[in-house]
Amino acid sequence: MEKKIFNPWKWQDDMGFAQAVEVRNAEYTLYCAGQTSVDENGTPQHPKDMGSQINLAFDNLEKVLSHSDYKLENVVKINYFTTDMGKFYESFGNVMERTAAKGCIASGTLVEVSKLAYPELMIEVEAIAVK
Repeated sequence: MEKKIFNPWKWQDDMGFAQAVEVRNAEYTLYCAGQTSVDENGTPQHPKDMGSQINLAFDNLEKVLSHSDYKLENVVKINYFTTDMGKFYESFGNVMERTAAKGCIASGTLVEVSKLAYPELMIEVEAIAVK
């Protein structure tokens, strides 16, 4: 599989994402459900702590990827849904560090929503991976 990043500008580089990702010769595509800050029983964790919720959502995403024989580096698109854009940006460094460390440069969308599946949840991360 070959991935090529397309960025007609430079500003997105500081935010750790790509405007477009082209994939060639991929055999498989994995569409991941939105991952949130829940434990193995689906119980919400870390109320009012955006940084911890982001970390657990990514832990859960990486668990789904690993269980499916993928890695974070296989992710080509990440959509973020948050109930608080300001708090998300305060904790965005967690996202950038984590994705950069795993070689993940993905396209995606960031959207503020009024609520998620449970009132305690502040972030949901949805991904598409290829290999």
